[in-house]
Amino acid sequence: MPGKLIVISGPSGSGKSTVLKRVFDECGLPLTWSVSATTRSPRPGEVEGKDYHFLSQDQFQQRREAGEFLESFEVYGQGHWYGTLASEVAPRLDRGDWVVLEIDVIGTMAVLDRYPDAITIFVRPSSIEELDRRLTARGTETREAIDRRLDVARREMKSIDRYRHEVVNDDVDQAVEQLCDILKSHQEE
Repeated sequence: MPGKLIVISGPSGSGKSTVLKRVFDECGLPLTWSVSATTRSPRPGEVEGKDYHFLSQDQFQQRREAGEFLESFEVYGQGHWYGTLASEVAPRLDRGDWVVLEIDVIGTMAVLDRYPDAITIFVRPSSIEELDRRLTARGTETREAIDRRLDVARREMKSIDRYRHEVVNDDVDQAVEQLCDILKSHQEE
């Protein structure tokens, strides 16, 4: 049986990563992460091929021009590229794995061009105000940076109707349960 492609998006601060870590541990499904490629340098403790595929700017652009990415984008202001290599996804789907991508809205639309049956899920907080509270509570960014993230979040949330499913993450336990239920509902497809 072929695998399933699961695409998760949502604003920064929506709790996607926290919820997904628990979903992997608790849902009992054959979930596997797709390892993204990036042009940024490894951070301490990051492992090539496990955390990211670390590519030079030239390697990334060559692979991009060759059409090897399902989606890719440049982080403005930092000059780093990130992307999902088709070679990370297709073989795993062929093996029957459920491949999980955690990517932005623009990347999701690019992936849907190649995989229109992907299970797309948008994870969000109940409101922009709640998102502001979470980003502020992190204490890791300036007010200006938080405002930029909130502007992006407002744009991203206008695309919710392009996703098959939506999960409001105001309670992590409930969000994990809802996401597991959504994924299990696709087992018979």
